[in-house]
Amino acid sequence: MTIYQGKGTKKFTGGKLKRNHSKRRYELGREPSLTKIGETERKTIRTLGGNTKVVLLNEQFANVYNPDDKTTKKVKIITVKENNADPHYVQRNIMNKGTVISTEIGNAMITSRPGQHGVINAVLVK
Repeated sequence: MTIYQGKGTKKFTGGKLKRNHSKRRYELGREPSLTKIGETERKTIRTLGGNTKVVLLNEQFANVYNPDDKTTKKVKIITVKENNADPHYVQRNIMNKGTVISTEIGNAMITSRPGQHGVINAVLVK
């Protein structure tokens, strides 16, 4: 089943909306990538205009920036600590932007979008 991101067919009053055009291919969405902790696994997908996007499915390392000494290190991810997007993502170790992860050098907040950018960048938090 596909995900449709166009307008709905009903008005907020419950009445029917008249459609200007039928469904178009550029209005299609896709399933969320749900990036997990594990052996690195990426998938390249074709996007609008023939461009490509790298989707991160599994990752065990993160590029963590330390604001105190202004350095970036590639460190191993231990577990997911907190996720404001969905509390159940913590139990399932699913990472997305804004997730607080536990790493070898401390807790860090993810600043990139793993499902869109194909990499995990994070900033060390106190």
